[in-house]
Amino acid sequence: MFFAICFLVFYLLVKFVIFMVVKNWVPMDGDTFVTSDGFIMNTFGYEHPSDHLFAFLKYIPAEYKDMFNVEMLERTWRYGKNELFRAEKLYTAKNYQTFIEAFRKNFPDYLFYDQNRDKEIIAAPLNRIEEVFVPRDRLVWLQNLPHRDELQDKALELISLISKESEVPLSDMGLHGSLALNMHASHSDIDFVVYGTNNFRRVESAIERLVNSAKLTYIVGNRLDAARKFQGRYQGKIYMYNATRQFEEVITKFGQYKYTPLASVRFQATICSDKETIYRPATYKISGYKPLDPESEIPIDKIPMQVVSNIGCYRNIAKQGSEIKVSGKLEKVESTIDDQVFYQVVVGTATSEEEYIWPTTI
Repeated sequence: MFFAICFLVFYLLVKFVIFMVVKNWVPMDGDTFVTSDGFIMNTFGYEHPSDHLFAFLKYIPAEYKDMFNVEMLERTWRYGKNELFRAEKLYTAKNYQTFIEAFRKNFPDYLFYDQNRDKEIIAAPLNRIEEVFVPRDRLVWLQNLPHRDELQDKALELISLISKESEVPLSDMGLHGSLALNMHASHSDIDFVVYGTNNFRRVESAIERLVNSAKLTYIVGNRLDAARKFQGRYQGKIYMYNATRQFEEVITKFGQYKYTPLASVRFQATICSDKETIYRPATYKISGYKPLDPESEIPIDKIPMQVVSNIGCYRNIAKQGSEIKVSGKLEKVESTIDDQVFYQVVVGTATSEEEYIWPTTI
C-alpha cells in the first residue's frame, strides 16, 4: 500500500510537471489566468493535482453573472470583448459555497474532489486555461511598454523606488491586479508582488523607512491593516503588496498529507516562528495553547503545532514572540509517505464566517 501511494504521488507529480513544462509555466500563488469560458482566476497556493489548479474566482463574465447569486460590485471591468463583474466580498465562506454550487450546476469541471481533504474545492481544469499572467513577467512587460498611461508610470516609479531602497532587484518583484491584465482604470490600485522570504522582509523594512521619510504613507482602515502595513499611498495612488514564494521555497507537494477535521476550537497562543506567515496559505508556528472555552480543551497529544490561514487578510499580522487569538478547525495531519502525524488549526475552511486570527497587541 505504501509503495502504491508513493507511485501514485510520483506519477501525478511527473504528469503535472510535464504539462507545465510544455506550457512553459510553473504556477505559483497569485498567478492570474483566463479560461476558455472567460473566467479570470487567481492561483491559490503551491500544491495542485495533475489536471486542475486550485484557484479563486475573481472576475465573472457578464453572460454568467446571474448564475452566481452573490452581491456584485457596481463597477465593471473589460477584458477583450468581455464585460466582467466581481463579487463585493471575494473570500467569505458563504460566497465560496455559492460559487461551488454555481460551478456544480453550470461548469462542473471547475470542481475537484480532494480525497486527502474529503471535500470539493474550486479548481480550474488545465485544459481550459488559455492565458496566463505571471506577476514577475508582467513587471517586465510594464518596463518595456512604449507608451504608458499615468497609473502605469506611477506603478513603475513606485516599484523602482522600493526596489532601490530595499536593494531587492526588480527581477524579484512583480505586477499584479488589474494593472497586470491591462484592464485598469485611472483610479485602480497599484498591486505588486515580492518573491521570497528575505526579499519580502527587506521590502517591508524599506517601506517603513520610506514612510518615515514621508515618501509613502500607510493606509490603516482597521486593526489588521495596522498589523500588516501592506497598504499605503504613493503620490495620491493606493498601493498594496504581498509575498510569493521563490520556486526553491516550495517544499511540499500535492498528496503529501491527508487532513482530517476534528473540531472547532478557540484559543490563544504564542507565535514561535513567523517565517511562513507572509504567504498564502499563511503558517504560524505556535506554542502555549490556551483554550478560550470548555469546548476547546483538547488532549495534550492533539495540541496543534501551527495555525494555517487560507484567508489572505490574516497574512503577516503578528511577529515571533507575540500572542494571537484564533478561531478555526482543528485538523489531524498524516503524511502519506512516512509515519509523521501532527495537528494544526485551519482558518478559512469555507464552512464558517467565525474563523479568524487576531493579534492581541499591535
